[in-house]
Amino acid sequence: MELEILVVPIIVFMVFVAPIWLILHYRSKRQVSQGFSEEEYNQLNELIVKADKMATRIETLESILDTESPEWRTKHERT
Repeated sequence: MELEILVVPIIVFMVFVAPIWLILHYRSKRQVSQGFSEEEYNQLNELIVKADKMATRIETLESILDTESPEWRTKHERT
């Protein structure tokens, strides 16, 4: 009697769940191995450009602070 109770869920798992699980697993593996899509590559390049602009702005702000308040680094930097 207990064997029959376990057989039905195992059959349902093997027929429906396992194939879908395997298909989704190997599809995601293939996508990872293919690298970035064109859209992701473009987004990454946009982020790189924004990061470069922010770095330039930070350098400019630091130079302004160095001129106007020479001791700001010792007050605000943590070691």
